[in-house]
Amino acid sequence: MNKGYLFILATAFLFGTMETALKFFGSLFHPIQITVLRFFIGGFMLLPLARAALKKRGAMLSKEDYLFFAKAGFIGVFVSMIFYQLAVVYGRAAVSGVLFSCNPIFVAVWAHFLLHETIDRYVISSLVLSAVGILSIVNPFHFRGTYLSVILIMLAAVTFGLYSVMGRPACQRLGGVTVTSYSFIFGAAELLVLVLLGRTAPIGNLLTSAGLSVFTDVPLLETLTLSHLPALSYIAFAVTGAGYASYFMAIELTNPLTASLAFFIKPILATFFAAMFLGEAVTPNMLIGVGLILIGSLTNLYPKLKAE
Repeated sequence: MNKGYLFILATAFLFGTMETALKFFGSLFHPIQITVLRFFIGGFMLLPLARAALKKRGAMLSKEDYLFFAKAGFIGVFVSMIFYQLAVVYGRAAVSGVLFSCNPIFVAVWAHFLLHETIDRYVISSLVLSAVGILSIVNPFHFRGTYLSVILIMLAAVTFGLYSVMGRPACQRLGGVTVTSYSFIFGAAELLVLVLLGRTAPIGNLLTSAGLSVFTDVPLLETLTLSHLPALSYIAFAVTGAGYASYFMAIELTNPLTASLAFFIKPILATFFAAMFLGEAVTPNMLIGVGLILIGSLTNLYPKLKAE
């Protein structure tokens, strides 16, 4: 058996527990605090793989590369992952996990505008199926949750799709693990700067008056105790660091298309773990929505599968 499939299963499991873990341990951490910590730790965990990838390619990082990592980190961590974390805090873990899995659809849309890739009938069909799936999950007439969380997770999916597309040329030259590692570190560092500024009176008052008090007086390490370590270890080392490491190992041992199977398993596992550990109800409309989104994602991949 190809070891790559074991890494695919590991990726699916770790990513599938992400929303449940963040929700389950949410009371232990400030939402901005855990975002800073997990992407710093995850980014540095991937750094040895990134350096190995650069050495294998004979590539050297330039000033322009570091500027790109800063820009990508801002979109992928500072913006997208803050939307994501707040969506998990304010909404249901299963809904967040399933809706965020729509981000490959937004990748296709961003690729059309930024990389001039064609939006064919498969992409359009995928968008329609996913949109119907989202409506089924949200169920506007009998929605159990907050619309704010839905808006936030969709913004997270849209911006993460942008992050994925803007990084594609760099990934081809430097490797996906390199772009991910450095953009995680830069994004976490940028968020750290905002956290430190938010502790000052002028910026803190400005953020509060703008309705962004979540960025003021954010704790970092000072509130952590030994009792926090198991939760922090799982979220940062396992879900973020080991999860992405498993994903890139799956790509290396199989191919990007095969490795993407992890993201088809994730919505199912996210729903299952949220029901098991958080007691979230699995409604018929939720199951229908998950099915439609999975079909939509497969429709988007069909031309590539056919080509292979």
